Amino acid sequence: MYSPIEEFLQSQNNLMPIRYSYSDVKKMTKGLKDKLGEGGYGSVYRGKLRSGRLVAVKMLGKSKANGQDFINEVATIGRIHHVNVVQLIGYCVEGSKRALVYEFMSNGSLDKHIFSKGPSSLNFKKSFEISLGVARGIDYLHQGCEMQIFHFDIKPHNILLNENFVPKISDFGLARLCPLDESSITLTAARGTIGYIAPELFYKNIGSISNKADIYSFGILLMEIAGKRKNLNAVAAHSSQIYFPSWVYDQFSEGKGIEIEDATEEEMKITKKVLIAALWCIQMKPTERPNSMSKVVEMLEGEIESLQMPPKPFLYPQDKPVVDDEDNSETTWSSTQ
Repeated sequence: MYSPIEEFLQSQNNLMPIRYSYSDVKKMTKGLKDKLGEGGYGSVYRGKLRSGRLVAVKMLGKSKANGQDFINEVATIGRIHHVNVVQLIGYCVEGSKRALVYEFMSNGSLDKHIFSKGPSSLNFKKSFEISLGVARGIDYLHQGCEMQIFHFDIKPHNILLNENFVPKISDFGLARLCPLDESSITLTAARGTIGYIAPELFYKNIGSISNKADIYSFGILLMEIAGKRKNLNAVAAHSSQIYFPSWVYDQFSEGKGIEIEDATEEEMKITKKVLIAALWCIQMKPTERPNSMSKVVEMLEGEIESLQMPPKPFLYPQDKPVVDDEDNSETTWSSTQ
């Protein structure tokens, strides 16, 4: 099962990342001692290169997809450099051992900061800069490389923050490459994380799968950064607040604002602008969302006066899901409902 990985690595001899041996990996992590976290993919450890540079080493567990997630990650991040995309320094493939070596991000992932119970470590200005940085990073993935890169798993957990709180998009295990002259791709099953997946990945009849799927996920992320809460909250005090975007839309439609403690008038105005941009991004039909991430960056950088209110966002279409094949999208969807 490792031959596809080897073939891929042999054919990509112009890749920048360094190939490390497993004993290098053990040395840099002092025997995989300092664990930073874990997920479905495996575990992440703190490491240090001989130069003294700190790194995060992701040890991948058993791959269900014949190593495709590893290939995706090396193929996509290995060829790009952008201030808002995490840098892949190297990798290791030795028998069943697979590791990815990234730059170390000392402030961890964004979810820890926006969903923390205590006082937030992010002030208003930082939150806005993070939103804008992530938007620029996704725009670069979509339009700045020789291939379009669709990420398919934009969420707070996959946005890492460095010591200056500069956001960097990480985890390209689900990413897909698409030639610049093509606008849509075909997927056999829904991919991503419940709550952030664009509706067209479940409902085949509302539009094709394109860069608009990442735009949708980014809109959900924007809402969560601005609201400092998850969008779905089944135990909200008012039933109207269960789906946060609908509640926000109703507040604006009724001419009310969103209450934010200790916010200046300017901050309230910027929050409203961010939320209106987010409401555009999470429209049910892909055609009703902004055409590109550069358009979203423009909205965030521009004046609120130039933004119109979008149609009201819905959590799911009134039609029944149409699933072409017996893949996991049907089960995934029913579990969200």
